[in-house]
Amino acid sequence: MSETPTGLDRVIHEPARLRLLMVLSGVDEADFKFLLSALGMTKGNLSSHVDRLAQAGYVQVLKGFNGKVTRTCYRLTERGREAIAEYWRELDAIRSMRGK
Repeated sequence: MSETPTGLDRVIHEPARLRLLMVLSGVDEADFKFLLSALGMTKGNLSSHVDRLAQAGYVQVLKGFNGKVTRTCYRLTERGREAIAEYWRELDAIRSMRGK
């Protein structure tokens, strides 16, 4: 995990990946078409961000078939859920320093 000077995880802190993780945190799993629609990304952009999250161990990639059509789905791993929780704790700590 790479961190910013404030301790925030750089993998999560990138806006497109943060949005992707937020969508995945609200569902058991999501397929590629759903994520394209929900996030408004290009196929290549979505693929590269998913790859980065999968490399970090935050997202699991599930490949299968729906009849004869390939279907790729994604879900958060336990490590991903823990990383998001830590990310929010870090943001809360930063926000609490405002008045100090």
